[in-house]
Amino acid sequence: MNGNNFRMPARRFATVAAATALAAGPAALAGAGSAHATDDTGEQGSASAVVLRTGLDVSLLNRTVNVPLTVSLNEVRAPQSSEKTALTARLEGVDGGQPFSVLGAEVAAAKATVSSGKAEGYTNLAHAKVHVPGLPLLSLIEVESVTSRATCEAGEKPVATSNLLGGVTVLGKKVTLSAGGPTVVEVPGVGSVRLDLSKTSTTSRTAAASALELKVSINPLKLNVAEVEGTVTLAGATCEAPPVVSDDAPVAEVKPQGAPAEAGLAETGGGAMTPYVVGGAVVLLAVGGGAVALGRRSRG
Repeated sequence: MNGNNFRMPARRFATVAAATALAAGPAALAGAGSAHATDDTGEQGSASAVVLRTGLDVSLLNRTVNVPLTVSLNEVRAPQSSEKTALTARLEGVDGGQPFSVLGAEVAAAKATVSSGKAEGYTNLAHAKVHVPGLPLLSLIEVESVTSRATCEAGEKPVATSNLLGGVTVLGKKVTLSAGGPTVVEVPGVGSVRLDLSKTSTTSRTAAASALELKVSINPLKLNVAEVEGTVTLAGATCEAPPVVSDDAPVAEVKPQGAPAEAGLAETGGGAMTPYVVGGAVVLLAVGGGAVALGRRSRG
């Protein structure tokens, strides 16, 4: 009687112990898998480039209507690498609704790219003429070649450069620009233009460059246009560097101790659960042996 009462708890104990061992194996592997998983998406840098950007307020002759002229020609942005090479932008609503050419150029390219550890914006403009409403035959500015580049590499000092090559003509006048300060061009009966050459700026992770920035005040009194006020930017580029990835950062990677054995089991036909089945069997044998020994001792 006593022997029978003893054997039943022993069997139950063995069953519970084996089940615990089998359940603990997958749980331990799941925990290791969570520690091994890492987020490798990471933050990217950014870049942009634009051939021409205007922020002009156009007043008509009756001065009751203001027509904003906000144009961004060939503006591109990354992290998705992109490039545009359009040559001409047009504005509707001036000169009796006829299309209005804002920019004409032989080359007008803008490119923005972001790659591993580097972001860069680049603009190239060649043999370009910029027009504003009310001056269909007279160019606001003519340039032979301008480029801007902004380069940002992770862990490096950002670099911003702009280059102006060849002559510059403003409102029909040849001008010589100075990097030391703005150049002002005034034409009686037409208006005035203030030019800033090669403006660049950098921070610890960003860079920005523009080849030319113009502050415009024009009084054309033609094509129903009374005044044109605002700004024009030629060849702009910006960038922001990707964050620095430290090689000394701890790697959250935990591999199960039985991983090498698992590869060998696969060659012999064993599955992923084989180590746990074997472990459970060992527990059953150990607990069963103990139960038998205790049973014999009680009967004795």
